Amino acid sequence: MTKNRLSRADWRISSDTYSTFESAHILLGYFLADRTSENPISDEHPFPPNGILEWEYNEPLEKVINSRKDLDFLLAHPDLLHNSITIIEPWDHVVFNHLGESVRASKNIAYIAQKVATINSILLPVWSTGIMDPDVVIPAITSGYAVIIEGGDPSTYDPSTWSMPACPREDMFKLIDKLLISRSPDSAPAIFICVGHQLAAECHIRLIRRAVKEIMAMTSFPADASRLALKILKDVATLIETMGASLHIKKQDGRTAANGWNDNHFAVTKNESIEIGDRNLLPYQAPEREKALNIPLELIHAHALTADAHDGVIDTMIQYEREISISMFHQDEVNEEAILFANWAYRNIHDAIVPYRHMLAGSSLSWLLQLPDSIEILCSTAEKNGEIVTECSATCINYKDFETKKIRRSFTCQFHPELLSDLRAVGWGGQPPSYAKLKKDDGARLLVRLLYEGMQE
Repeated sequence: MTKNRLSRADWRISSDTYSTFESAHILLGYFLADRTSENPISDEHPFPPNGILEWEYNEPLEKVINSRKDLDFLLAHPDLLHNSITIIEPWDHVVFNHLGESVRASKNIAYIAQKVATINSILLPVWSTGIMDPDVVIPAITSGYAVIIEGGDPSTYDPSTWSMPACPREDMFKLIDKLLISRSPDSAPAIFICVGHQLAAECHIRLIRRAVKEIMAMTSFPADASRLALKILKDVATLIETMGASLHIKKQDGRTAANGWNDNHFAVTKNESIEIGDRNLLPYQAPEREKALNIPLELIHAHALTADAHDGVIDTMIQYEREISISMFHQDEVNEEAILFANWAYRNIHDAIVPYRHMLAGSSLSWLLQLPDSIEILCSTAEKNGEIVTECSATCINYKDFETKKIRRSFTCQFHPELLSDLRAVGWGGQPPSYAKLKKDDGARLLVRLLYEGMQE
């Protein structure tokens, strides 16, 4: 069989106009309502019977941004962006599974979205295309239903592992930095998976360090005659800098993972053991005082306040739906202490800004208004004996609007909700999963739940 790639001319533009935001949202909600109801659309697979289940070879995997011309085409057809999710691939696969197959999990996301709610997907494989221009890319892709950052092989703390020439680590950091401060009332939620989860953690710390540096360099605000606003902000920046420098991250195996927030391993480091295969998600439990090791109590207290004030979706699913089994593929982990610190720092910055936000709005520090309000650790994973392996398996990033007080959310997860228990990419090993099978799969339900909740905001 000859493989023929679809060109941009083959991209669907108007053939599926029945798929709208309202219809997609309704279908996502219907899927989540129970585990047994039949597919209200069609139980036919959204692929040709003998088709190649690969990006660029058939619908619904035809839309791939391989060049600036492809991006310009989408910009000229905004409905394609508005009625789709965009998937960013940092790497060409997320793992080699137990069968030795290269798992391109982005196909699973596109398949689930199409099968459940006729949602189209657009792929941005930055590992091959490069980042292009974040100032153009981010506003475009955040105009849709969601942005999903997939997993991959590199370690965020080691630039040498980012060996795809088109996309060095620093370029990836710049893209995620921009994405994290682009959650506005009219933007899509972001869902960061695996390496995406780790990239988000690194960039939280990068953004906080940038905030501290720029606050300390500020000399005045035009409307701050008493200089009180500047003093408050500088005091908070000094407090954050002192706390960040003082944190020494210790692992359960006794080793020191990082000394201070400038350490390359502060946000992400090697896990105590490699996690591969199914794991059960457990509600996150903050360390008790006597077990807190080197974690200052004010960080633990700040997280408790965040957890009490916000609904992180994943933690609610664990509490009310049932035991959730999920696929894990990773040897690195996000440090619990780094996220507790990031939450505490974001809360301090946000609270300091509130009375003086009108001063910042017209200054070079206006970007601080786009920072998250807080970040919550939602769950952990454990071995069968109950020993915690990954404390920070998922987070909810909260953004609180200064004027309306409304909350918007994005999510990160170390696990792969898009992978079923066979740990294979769609298109390998027979027919893709049916609607009924997806309905019963914990990971698929969690992915759909995050889309459903995020689209409401």
